[in-house]
Amino acid sequence: MDLSTIILAGIAFVIVWLLFSAIKIVKEYERLVVLRLGAFLDVRGPGPTLIVPIIDKAIKVDLRESYFEVPHQTCITKDNAPTDIDFVVYYKVIKPAESVLAVQNFKGAAIVIATTTLRDVIGNIVLDDVLAKRDEINRILRTKLDEVTERWGVKVTSVEIREILPPRDVQDAMIKQMAAERNRRAMVTEAEGKKISAIKVAEGKKQAAILEAEGDKQAVILRAEGFARALEQIYNVANKIDVKTMTLQYLKTLEAIGSSPATKIILPMEFTRLLQPLIGYAEKSMGQK
Repeated sequence: MDLSTIILAGIAFVIVWLLFSAIKIVKEYERLVVLRLGAFLDVRGPGPTLIVPIIDKAIKVDLRESYFEVPHQTCITKDNAPTDIDFVVYYKVIKPAESVLAVQNFKGAAIVIATTTLRDVIGNIVLDDVLAKRDEINRILRTKLDEVTERWGVKVTSVEIREILPPRDVQDAMIKQMAAERNRRAMVTEAEGKKISAIKVAEGKKQAAILEAEGDKQAVILRAEGFARALEQIYNVANKIDVKTMTLQYLKTLEAIGSSPATKIILPMEFTRLLQPLIGYAEKSMGQK
């Protein structure tokens, strides 16, 4: 192989390499930031695009939502309680050119800003609120981070605290407090059960007393009605008895009185009136003879 052949092969290789270097395929979720001789040219994509090899420099920027983790940071709360907190920051690039030109290492810079912002936020909150108001802390962190990253063309979409570790003595106190709260709830539940049971028993006794009183009332009414009916029947029978029958009953009563061992018998004056019908019947019978 002579020298000319080698030179031609080298030239062909360079041409092919330049062609492949000039053609860039930009995906739908990417953008290409093009710098020409170090100066910003434009943002390209998605789809195929051509650049000038050697002269142009293309930097790909991913537009998809991404995240970075902030490891455990020891923060001092407003009531001087050292607390370890770690969280995750979700973000997405909304201005590709600013994300390349405004910051050298976005993730590194964002982590530093996030840790500084976290300490500032936690330093203004007492420990109880740190444990109870996690969503509010997430919102404050997201707002403060977004204010900083906005100039970098990056939007902070969400901040999520993963773990909060208070001091060991505080954790022990929280465990005791939770145990005491469970015992309190158990006692309240037991007391409520006893209360409901007592109410049910009292209601049952009340209903039984009402039913017993109603029964006694009905019994008295029935006895009174029976006595009234008996008196009515006696009255009806007494109305049907004539003078002879009454006189006969009086004589039987007198006979019973006379058979007693008493030597003296006192008769009321009204008794002579009862004998007048007998005397009249006797006189009438003697006259007929």
